[in-house]
Amino acid sequence: VPMVAPGNVQVHVINSTLAKVHWDPVPLKTVRGHLQGYKVYYWKVQSLSRRRRRHIEKKILTFRGNKTFGMLPGLEPYSSYKLNVRVVNGKGEGPASPDKVFKTPEGVPGSPSFLKITNPTLDSLTLEWGSPTHPNGVLTSYILKFQPINNTHELGPLVEIRIPANESSLILKNLNYSTRYKFYFNAQTSVGSGSQITEEAVTIMDE
Repeated sequence: VPMVAPGNVQVHVINSTLAKVHWDPVPLKTVRGHLQGYKVYYWKVQSLSRRRRRHIEKKILTFRGNKTFGMLPGLEPYSSYKLNVRVVNGKGEGPASPDKVFKTPEGVPGSPSFLKITNPTLDSLTLEWGSPTHPNGVLTSYILKFQPINNTHELGPLVEIRIPANESSLILKNLNYSTRYKFYFNAQTSVGSGSQITEEAVTIMDE
């Protein structure tokens, strides 16, 4: 098997889901056989928004021939990763380069995990929600938009409310009685808005 590990491994993080890795080629005489390529082993150490560690699953990408760089797609935003590089000949892999740590920046969050609308009265509705399963960063706020729907399914004026990220419920007051409302709800990080979930609810007709 090859005798030495690739040197001078460098990682350039391009965005929250993509990084580029570079390395110096090993001297050909240390390959001790036919150079087939290089393998990059990489794995997520932890999510930076959730401190719990999880089962570590190593991923491997193979770059054929004498390439000295490769792309790592499909990374998770706002996470800490490690990687190393090994040279491959017909017999197997050489030793791993020292582990290199890199971090991906924040991305936009996933959609909130749920939106539930309860306790209808004549002029109010209570909203409850769960934070996104994949925050992909530090949540800065939630955005709630809602509008009435009339009997012919036309949409009325849209109202928008920004809600602090640490809230998980809200009572909407001063609504019209016996009216159907449509709600659009999403979370935000400093990067932008995530995908929204929608829900409908009706205020009651009379007490």
